[in-house]
Amino acid sequence: MIVLGIETSCDETCSAVLEYDKNQQCNILSNIIYSQISEHKDYGGVVPEIAARSHINNIDVVVQKSVKDAEINYSSLNAIAVTSGPGLKGGLLVGVTFAKTMASILEKPLIGINHLEGHALTIRMIQKISFPYLLLLVTGGHTQILIVKGIGDYERLGTTIDDALGEAYDKTAKSLNLGYPGGPIIEKLAEHGDGSAISFPRPLYNSKEMNFSFSGLKTAVKQEIDSSLPINEKLRSNICAAFQNSVIDILENKLQMAVDYFKKNYSNDVDVVLAGGVASNKAIFSSINKMSKKKNFNVHVSPKELCTDNAAMIAWAGIERMNSGNFHQESVTIRTRWPLDENASKVRGAGVKA
Repeated sequence: MIVLGIETSCDETCSAVLEYDKNQQCNILSNIIYSQISEHKDYGGVVPEIAARSHINNIDVVVQKSVKDAEINYSSLNAIAVTSGPGLKGGLLVGVTFAKTMASILEKPLIGINHLEGHALTIRMIQKISFPYLLLLVTGGHTQILIVKGIGDYERLGTTIDDALGEAYDKTAKSLNLGYPGGPIIEKLAEHGDGSAISFPRPLYNSKEMNFSFSGLKTAVKQEIDSSLPINEKLRSNICAAFQNSVIDILENKLQMAVDYFKKNYSNDVDVVLAGGVASNKAIFSSINKMSKKKNFNVHVSPKELCTDNAAMIAWAGIERMNSGNFHQESVTIRTRWPLDENASKVRGAGVKA
């Protein structure tokens, strides 16, 4: 089975070709990513109009390169998988319209993929991991803990009631004039800082719920910066380290609750998967890895290039859908909001974003 994946939900134009062989092994034949970071850098975040225009300008070149690098013909494709949500409307329109046109011309099945499901299933592309497992999903737009019970079958245990963690990293970096994207810059500066020099809050730490809140932490960091101007190099590193320490404490706190829930309701053998761009943060992974040895659970994370947005994960989700028979190619429509757990109750603050 050979599947082409297309991903345009935010600020990367991506295309990949995956081969699923008779031995149930996945081979990434190509995985092309055109990053728009330079186009959004001056704004400190993604500008939807600029993102959509960039997707229009680059998608045909990116898709052609992915097919060329895979050394296949278009006729060899068994299906096309495309991100149809959640994400920025303009970007989703570009990707879905392009994919629909390709599928129509080539007379191939088209599979609409939830971008978050792409992240959720990526780990199964590279290693044998069985359902159910715990998922800590941390991206620029989402921070959630879910139980992945099967293809299209998710139970949400917690979500952010305000900012996603990736957003908090970017806004903290902007307050410190560090540039965009903020996550990798803060992680690097934190390595040289003293996290105990400043005390930042851990919102919802003492609550019994598994939901997250990062707005108060972000505000506390901004207040510390405003009251300490001008910021020297040492203080900047200390702020980054203290911010990251708070983040790690919050993630560990909520993950411990989720592991306890999983052991009580599913199995004592717990696999925890870290997914999304922030999952490539070495400090976060290291802390959770240490925690796993103390608390007796297994932790898994994909290679860095498969943690951030990419089309290989979309193609893989398409393969998973085809293998399970759980897809409806005639109903590929754009959904800017698309929760993995459609039955989860709304939480205060987050509303439909949850």
